[in-house]
Amino acid sequence: MRVLVLEDEFALRQSIEEFLEDLGFEVKGFERGDDFLDELYANPYDILLLDVKVPGINGFELLKQLREAGNEIPAIFITSMTHVDDLAKGFELGCCDYIKKPFDLKELEVRLKNVLKRECFSAKKDVVELSEGYEYDLGTFTLKKDGQEVSLTKQEKKILELLIRHRGAAVSVEQFCDEVWGEYVDPANVRVHINKLRKKLSKGLIKNVHGVGYKLDT
Repeated sequence: MRVLVLEDEFALRQSIEEFLEDLGFEVKGFERGDDFLDELYANPYDILLLDVKVPGINGFELLKQLREAGNEIPAIFITSMTHVDDLAKGFELGCCDYIKKPFDLKELEVRLKNVLKRECFSAKKDVVELSEGYEYDLGTFTLKKDGQEVSLTKQEKKILELLIRHRGAAVSVEQFCDEVWGEYVDPANVRVHINKLRKKLSKGLIKNVHGVGYKLDT
């Protein structure tokens, strides 16, 4: 999952980039709004993190331009502008969330993953397109590769859906226990089920993130 960051405070931008990269995201950051916009038009991204008061095009104007152009990429404002009018303006312009500075990076992780989960499983989408020619049908709960269905057990579907909800980011073994099994499960047992699923898929589609967990290649 690719994240584009607009933040003119170098230390904060660097902290955000390093934190999200440790979670398994691909991240690129910019100080100026015009440079950020050039990058967005040149390369595909999955979500935007936008400060408002930055050199060049400010965050509000930048998102306004994108929405007027029909670009619906999800965006989260990260800003010290805490007045309710600013908050309202952000949502009116089409942001998915608004985080007030200062914030804990863990809060950013929670909010970012929540937005991605909503976008990925929104009512507007019936099919989630994955890499390697795979697609997952949210209506029939079936996985297909190049149009051919891949046979999965109920447990494997739950594992895959969790990875899809967090695609691009690493999912820990603890998260699999909580959200797939709903209780504590021996980590070795979790890994066995994940490895069985991996054997049914193209090599590298589910990646092992050392010391963190697993993530779905995007």
